[in-house]
Amino acid sequence: MVGAGYAGLSAAALLAWRGVAVTLVERHQSTSIQPKAFGVNWRALELLRLVPGLERELSEISEGIGDGMRIAIAASLSDPDPKMIVEDSDDDFSFLRHVTPVPDIGAPQARVERVLRGKAEEFGADLRFSTELTSLVQDPDGVTATIRDLTTGAETTVRADYVIAADGHRGPLRSMLGIPVTGKGELGHTCAIMFDADLTGLVRERQVTLWYLRNDVFTGAIVTGTGVGSHVLAVNFDPAAGESEADFTTGRAHELIEVALGVPGIEIKVLDRNSFAIAHTLAARYQEGRVFLAGDAAHTMPPTGGQGGSTALQDGADIAWRLWLVLSGQAGPGFLDSYDAERRPIGAITADSQLANLAVRMPPAARAEYPEPVSDPFAVIIGQRYHSGAVLAEPGEDGSLLEPPMLPTARPGSRAPHITLTRGGREISVIDLFGHGFVL
Repeated sequence: MVGAGYAGLSAAALLAWRGVAVTLVERHQSTSIQPKAFGVNWRALELLRLVPGLERELSEISEGIGDGMRIAIAASLSDPDPKMIVEDSDDDFSFLRHVTPVPDIGAPQARVERVLRGKAEEFGADLRFSTELTSLVQDPDGVTATIRDLTTGAETTVRADYVIAADGHRGPLRSMLGIPVTGKGELGHTCAIMFDADLTGLVRERQVTLWYLRNDVFTGAIVTGTGVGSHVLAVNFDPAAGESEADFTTGRAHELIEVALGVPGIEIKVLDRNSFAIAHTLAARYQEGRVFLAGDAAHTMPPTGGQGGSTALQDGADIAWRLWLVLSGQAGPGFLDSYDAERRPIGAITADSQLANLAVRMPPAARAEYPEPVSDPFAVIIGQRYHSGAVLAEPGEDGSLLEPPMLPTARPGSRAPHITLTRGGREISVIDLFGHGFVL
């Protein structure tokens, strides 16, 4: 597989745990340095908890991080009158205790990636960092990939049954495969500036807050209270106006951070800078022969709503169990067609939901061609339904993609309802019966 982000690492960990030989290449030297996406949603964790010890390790990270989640609009962190968009509390999610057996995981992507990497390697996955894929040729029996070690320049040929393309929004594999995209495209560009500073007294250390910052110098965002030991200021820039990542020198980054904090004299150390596009792109198909798209390569969505990372985790988990069934002889190769049929509509409805969230934060005149927010955002997160040739529909099937989490139907293609059972003197969830093999 290509790419050691959320989709690639979740697939690698779950395939290796199931005994499937895995080789993963990633052009960066290691997993993410920057915190990036925050939080693992409930459905993603239900799929990942199959890997022994993984849920416990993620829970331990989450326990050391701030509680709740607030969203505010302000000129700076010292703004005396911020506009609160969301003032959250644990009670807002209390109903989920009846919906899922898993806890709420608030953790930055960088730390979650390290856990996933550790689990993948523990179960024997071959993870090759500082390595890029240079060519890929398919034939009726498999895939031949040429990879290059970026440290030594040495090239190697790898033979595989299948490939998971999890190389991101700007990764080359989707284009190499000739898969077109739809959607709104790139909506903006952001430079993420990672820095160290003591914000004691300026923000609440035990409460995660997403600040949308709007002032005379820049527009952007910063998340505080995540317990990562550093902070990231995301500043928007416009390439059409001649702006680029090169403009964000260390000195300029320092100035922007000072504006964001709104308090002079705080010691600041700039650690890293990275630019990325905020985009809404949807791959026209998730499969090309023996290659499957996952994560941002399949669907790139604005961060408004925070579900992009968890959707990538679910992609990786989903293609992993399908490949395992085929490679272990429990299903024929045609079963893999169900991945595109089932995951692509969910990727689209999730990306559109995030796009609608972005539109809500825009001036009314700019929202004309944007979708409306979904009526139940929790249905998008944990009420997903699948439809494909592998799902035997019941009479009267309405083809819906979502259902209310508190009113599960247990119809074919739906997520199994969470019901507590006792097995061997220990309480388990019905959901715990899935993922190890056929249930019935």
